[in-house]
Amino acid sequence: MASNNENQSVNIKRAGMTKVPLINLNILLIIIYLSFIWMGLPDSMLGPAWPSMYGSLNTHLHYAGYISMIISGGRVLSSIFCERIIRRFGTGTVVAAGFLTLSAALFGFSFSSSFLIMCLWSVPYGLGIGFADVALNNYVTLHYKARHMNWLHCFWGIGASIGPVIMSFFLVNKNSWNMGYRAAGIIQCCLVVVLFFALSLWEKEKKDERTKIKNTESIHYKELFSTPGVKQILVVFFLYCSVQVTAVLWGSSFLVTEKNINPETAAQWISLFFIGLTLGRFISGFLTMKLTNRQIVRISYGFIICGVTALLLPVERILLVPGFFMIGIGCAPIFPCLLHETPVSFGNEKSRSILGMQMAGSFIGALSMPPVFGQLASFAGFKLFPVFLGALAVLSVIVFEIANKKIDKNRMSGSSS
Repeated sequence: MASNNENQSVNIKRAGMTKVPLINLNILLIIIYLSFIWMGLPDSMLGPAWPSMYGSLNTHLHYAGYISMIISGGRVLSSIFCERIIRRFGTGTVVAAGFLTLSAALFGFSFSSSFLIMCLWSVPYGLGIGFADVALNNYVTLHYKARHMNWLHCFWGIGASIGPVIMSFFLVNKNSWNMGYRAAGIIQCCLVVVLFFALSLWEKEKKDERTKIKNTESIHYKELFSTPGVKQILVVFFLYCSVQVTAVLWGSSFLVTEKNINPETAAQWISLFFIGLTLGRFISGFLTMKLTNRQIVRISYGFIICGVTALLLPVERILLVPGFFMIGIGCAPIFPCLLHETPVSFGNEKSRSILGMQMAGSFIGALSMPPVFGQLASFAGFKLFPVFLGALAVLSVIVFEIANKKIDKNRMSGSSS
């Protein structure tokens, strides 16, 4: 009963932030859902396209990692500076400009004839999608209930599932990865048109709040880092994203090298991770009506640890399938629930800056830890894969609980004063 009351008080608090016409909220929510689908679409196209791309670009097979690193680097930079840009221009403008930049980068990819040009276009790709990602997540965190945050990230999974389908269609029928990226660019342009037409909705809705924000001084990062629990939460984002990206990037290699499964079957089994991720976020949207964000995060880590344990057990190979599925289910709600908890834990005034830092921490985890495991596996073998994931997950749980204690202690001292 306490969890229900806490959820209700949080939702009432969020609903009272601004007096917003219900029809505006509903129209914007539809646009935001579409944006998350479109955001996920290009994120999953590079992997399926790269075996056909690297030959035409006259480069090496493993160089796809450099493109991914540049894109992640752009997302880190945009996450750090996004709060100041939102403060100046407003959420709607930042989102529209971010998707416009992403569209230009996708068209740039489609006309690229060398690896160097692809790397150059990766810079606006990372910056554009990063600004849109942070701005949308921050807006939903402040103005919508927890279930929408989970469902929105579920829609990202739908977009990420559509991306390889579009690319494979053009590879099979046109033998052209360029056309796959061009089609994605055209789709993104359609969303950009909708976003620019919807700017008036964002502006009307946020006029009073933007005036208040502009009259408020930007919070210095030193003050943010000194806020109890912030440093620990950043570590949690780093560790969680490290688990998710490492599982996706190296899961197939683990199955092939350690479990003697052919590559085609291994790729199909890894797809169960994404199915679990998408399904988990859909289900967790309903769970937020009964449970708090913290409770859902704790349950989710339990699923991850159970999935990792299944990979460690000396069982029949087919029983590895539920292992990856459980890891996907477990990873599903953690990111959206932690984001949605940000203004509750640290206050509305600091939430924009802290949310950008959290996104940066997750991107740094995605950028750094998978290569670290790759180096470890080159020396000790892929048998370390479940051990590595399990260690990251357990460490993340410990840091998460430390962060909660610091945040709660700070709340109690603030309320008593």
